Amino acid sequence: MIRSVPPAPVSIGPDQPGRAPLALGARPSGRITADGRRRLLLERARVRLMIGAGLFGVLYLAVAARLADATVFSRATPRVAAAPLAALAPEPPVGRASIVDRNGVLLAVSLPTVALYANPRQIPDAAEAASALARVLPGLDVAALTERLSADRSFVYIRRHLAPREQEAVNGLGIPGLHFERAERRVYPQGRAAVHVLGGTDIDGHGIAGVERFFEQRLREEPGEPLRLSIDVRVQHVLREALARAIERFDAIGGAAVVMDVRTGEVLGMVSLPDYLPAEVGTATNDQRFNRITVGVYEPGSTFKLFTTAMALELGTARIWSGYDASRPITYGRFTISDFKGKNRWLTVPEIFTYSSNIGTARMALEVGVARHKAFLERLGLTARPGIELPEVAAPLYPRGNAWRELNTLTISYGHGISVSPLAVATATAAMVNGGVLHRPTLLAREPGTEARGTRVIRPETSDTLRRLMRLAVTDGTGKGADVPGYLVGGKTGTAQKVGPRGGYLQNARISSFTGIFPSHEPRYVVYVMVDEPKPRRDTAGYATGGWVAAPAAQEVIGRIGPLLGLAPIAETEAVRSALAMPLQPPRPQRQAAPPVQRTAAAPASRAEPRAASH
Repeated sequence: MIRSVPPAPVSIGPDQPGRAPLALGARPSGRITADGRRRLLLERARVRLMIGAGLFGVLYLAVAARLADATVFSRATPRVAAAPLAALAPEPPVGRASIVDRNGVLLAVSLPTVALYANPRQIPDAAEAASALARVLPGLDVAALTERLSADRSFVYIRRHLAPREQEAVNGLGIPGLHFERAERRVYPQGRAAVHVLGGTDIDGHGIAGVERFFEQRLREEPGEPLRLSIDVRVQHVLREALARAIERFDAIGGAAVVMDVRTGEVLGMVSLPDYLPAEVGTATNDQRFNRITVGVYEPGSTFKLFTTAMALELGTARIWSGYDASRPITYGRFTISDFKGKNRWLTVPEIFTYSSNIGTARMALEVGVARHKAFLERLGLTARPGIELPEVAAPLYPRGNAWRELNTLTISYGHGISVSPLAVATATAAMVNGGVLHRPTLLAREPGTEARGTRVIRPETSDTLRRLMRLAVTDGTGKGADVPGYLVGGKTGTAQKVGPRGGYLQNARISSFTGIFPSHEPRYVVYVMVDEPKPRRDTAGYATGGWVAAPAAQEVIGRIGPLLGLAPIAETEAVRSALAMPLQPPRPQRQAAPPVQRTAAAPASRAEPRAASH
């Protein structure tokens, strides 16, 4: 028997109202629907989180595996591994080539830096900004800067070439409207040493003097290739120190010195004093910027007798033992040519050169004549600008055209009445002793093995005689102060009065100079030293001539640079002495004894004695 079971009663709590069971076909309430949706959303979020965590896990494992491979298992060399790091911070490009000496020593280089500029329209308070900048950038004028920052402009420079600390300090101010731009700063590591060679650049990095200006295009177009000069910075320092000592000792107003390779025309050293720091080219005085080597033209005095002697020997109007009357002065109209401490007698060519006779030299030039004299000086390049790689080169001063007369030939023969640069004298001196070939002076280093082309101006035989005469002038003449044991120095001194601003010669203003060579038996280098307006001293017997002033300075230079240039002191062997032999007078024939006489009645003995030949 089947019994029916009644439905269980629904228990209704005190704080929960009773809920009747749903009848068939009835719809669920809204609350039940919301709970289902919430559970669905939570489930979906949980799934998404699990997927994201899985992806992050996979990515983490991939990175860990790559790091392990790069650091533990990789066989890459340190150079390869470092390459990507270097690429992250590339060196800012430099737009101007460096300049180096003949040995690769850095003379000029451009370094990356920054410039500070402002947009005044973006600066809220110009006065406050100017005061803040002046605190971190010493030297700024607050009033002037305030005025510039108040201008109705969008760009004004505040300071160029900031140091890293200055840039950091400006950044720390947090002033709106301040900006930085990349720039370059030209730096000269050798300071004043080669300033008249290098010149300098302006604030925008453009060359304004020296090789910086002459090679402006080359330095800009090939920034990665250094410009190699013929200068040897070691020689440059020695030149400057020796010249500065001579100027200080004789209380002079300036000076110049140059060292040149006689075989190539390369300038190894070039100094002009006073000078300046290259970074201060814009504020240097005219006297400091003045290059006495190439721009200064001076009456060379007796150093010019070297070229007059060469001319007479080369053209054949004189021979080595020719004699000239120097017993009395030459009078030409109202002018008188005399000798300083003259010998007052006839002199041979070696005596004229060694004793520096104005009278004898003038007579040699007179025999050559005006036209040939002028042509010979043109051949030596002494009537034109020296062709060197500098924009600052002056032309010589001399009588032009028909103004050159016989009197001019007389005075020019011993270095008066013509003004040339020290570089021109050094260049012509090199041609006199290197076998007779004139090379164009150059500031560019020649590549090893390349031939230095030149123009023959005198015969090798004449050149050989001249180097002997130059050695004689040092051993027996006015150039004794230049001699250096073991270096066989040759040379010629010069002293010339300076021409005043209104013409005429100044009595107490002179140019003292020395043009020298070493070693004389096989010349390698020319050393020229000039001191401008030296004052006499008590310990120089009251003199300030080339022999007392310039020759000792050349002695110091040669003694110091000889070893630097690889020249060891030379022993004066018989071969060396023979190569330099040059007496002041021709050797006299020795008196020969008379043959014995047979005394006979038919032939009585003669009492007459033979006489030596007279020369």
